[in-house]
Amino acid sequence: MNLNPSHLGPGAEGFRAQMSANTPAGDATPTERLTGFRQPHAPRMGNPPIDRRPSGQPAGEPRGRTQRTRRTVDLPAATHRALDIWQRDAADRLGVARVTGQEVLTALIDQLLADPKLGAQIVRAISDRR
Repeated sequence: MNLNPSHLGPGAEGFRAQMSANTPAGDATPTERLTGFRQPHAPRMGNPPIDRRPSGQPAGEPRGRTQRTRRTVDLPAATHRALDIWQRDAADRLGVARVTGQEVLTALIDQLLADPKLGAQIVRAISDRR
């Protein structure tokens, strides 16, 4: 079966889309660009970066969201399963659909950094495992 319009027969020309002079060959219609979703462009070489911070905000402080750094944790399968179960139980107690591992680790780290007793307890646990 050949679908080339020139080989479809005498009535095939009625199906061919009209193309403007600016339309590349092979395209029936030009591509419509969605510009509302565009990300801001990075500054080009030679152009100084634009400072979009509100006036009065020091240059050293990040604006808006703070930059995140990713950390990963390798867990034994049994520990991973136990953490999943704990997260589901915590979600039930909180009345939410789920509690993410991100939320758990963020809360643990916040408490670790704020509580000297917990920090000492963690140091002892690390020492015991070595």
